[in-house]
Amino acid sequence: MKILFLCTGNSCRSQIAEGWAKQLGGDQFEVYSAGIESHGKNPRAIAVMQDAGVDISNQESTKLTDEMLVGLDYVVTVCGHADEHCPVLPEGIVKEHWPLSDPAKATGTEEEIMEVFCASRDDIKQRVAELLERLKNK
Repeated sequence: MKILFLCTGNSCRSQIAEGWAKQLGGDQFEVYSAGIESHGKNPRAIAVMQDAGVDISNQESTKLTDEMLVGLDYVVTVCGHADEHCPVLPEGIVKEHWPLSDPAKATGTEEEIMEVFCASRDDIKQRVAELLERLKNK
């Protein structure tokens, strides 16, 4: 089963989701992430995932293309902008939306910002685990 996590810039939330899905799903799933645009990878997202034992530093920040949609089974939009601007998906692809807030917009001290990133990471982990469990039982 091929899953794509779609965000605005493929820098943070979708990258974290891809990392968790690869970690938790093993070789049972093909997992990708992309953005409506490509903003590069967020170093804080890489850091909080590293703290959780998941290395996402080698993942690419990519812009969604029509070719990426070929053969997909499932698309998860992880922000409202991506949900609103998601292209029409080929027949047979299931789409699910997760209205996640953007940790990259957090303000405050570095410690406060990193707390927001950690909370986002943990929320995404739970959502990914639940999704993979549902898909395994299909």
